[in-house]
Amino acid sequence: MADYQWQLREQLVADQPVVSIRELLQRQWLLPKRFVHYLRSRRQVLINGEYQSMNTLIHSGDQVTLQFRGDEFRQSDANQYLPTATPHLNVLYENRDLVVVNKPRGQKSHPNEKGETGTLMNDVAGYLHHQAYMVHRIDQQTSGAVIVAKNPIVVPILDRLISRGQIHREYLAIVTGRLTGSGEWNWPIGDDPTDPWRRMVNGEAAQPAQTFYQTLAATEQASLVRLKLGTGRTHQLRVHLAHSGHPIIGDPIYNPGSGEGMLLHGQRQRLVLPFSNEQLEIIAPVPTYFERDLVKYHLE
Repeated sequence: MADYQWQLREQLVADQPVVSIRELLQRQWLLPKRFVHYLRSRRQVLINGEYQSMNTLIHSGDQVTLQFRGDEFRQSDANQYLPTATPHLNVLYENRDLVVVNKPRGQKSHPNEKGETGTLMNDVAGYLHHQAYMVHRIDQQTSGAVIVAKNPIVVPILDRLISRGQIHREYLAIVTGRLTGSGEWNWPIGDDPTDPWRRMVNGEAAQPAQTFYQTLAATEQASLVRLKLGTGRTHQLRVHLAHSGHPIIGDPIYNPGSGEGMLLHGQRQRLVLPFSNEQLEIIAPVPTYFERDLVKYHLE
C-alpha cells in the first residue's frame, strides 16, 4: 500500500446535491485540476473505501477520502519554516485544516531569508509540531487575524475563496485628521520610483486597487475608520489612506514621526471553511495600546 503523507476524510451531509465526483472536487470543493488529475490517475480518491471513476455520482452520507503522497504539491525549501521551540500564539479558531491567529504588531508574517526565525510562521510551525502553510500575510506593523493552513491541500482552496472575496478581513485604523462619511477609493497603486520600500497611487506598473471605508468616529485631530479590501495590493490601505490626506497614525513609511507604532488592526475575519463551505466570523480583539489611543484621541 502506498505511503500517503496526507489523508482527508469527509462525510457528505444530508443536503448534499447529487453530482459527479469530478464536480464535487473541482466545482464544490474548489480543488485545482492538478490535484484532481493526481487523484484520478493514481486512484487516490475513495468513495466509501473504494476507488470510483470521476463520472460516478455521489450521494448524501457517502464518505470521501482524499489521499496525497506529497509530490503533488509545488513546494520549495523556501517554504519550510523552522519551528519555534516555545511559541506564544493567540489562537482565535482552529480545525483539522487551518488555524486563525491574532498576529501582534511588530512581528513579521514570514521569514525573508533561509533559516530566519521569530516570525508568525515559525511560531505556528512550533505550535503545530509540523510544517505550516502560508495563505496570506499582513504587514509587520499591522496586527490582527491571519489564516494559516495546516496542510497543503487547502492552500489553493483558501486562495480561491480569498480571490473571490468570500474570505475577507475588516480592519480598524486610527488616522490623522477628520475623515467623514463612507465610500470607496479606486486609486491604482504601483511602485514609488524614488524609494523601493514605498508604494504610491499611480506609481510605476500601477495595478487597480479598491478600498471600502466607513468613518466610525472623528475629531479634528484623528478619526477611527473601518476598512475592507476589494483588492489586495501591497500596502494598499496605508497608501490609499495617505493619498486621501488621512495617513494612519504611527505608519513609519507613509506618516513618519506621527506615533510610536502603527494603528492598523485586522479586527474581523469572515472565514469560509474548506469542504463544508461553512461561514464563520472570527473576531481578533483590539490590542490594549489601540484602546488607549482611542481614549487619547477621544474616539472611544
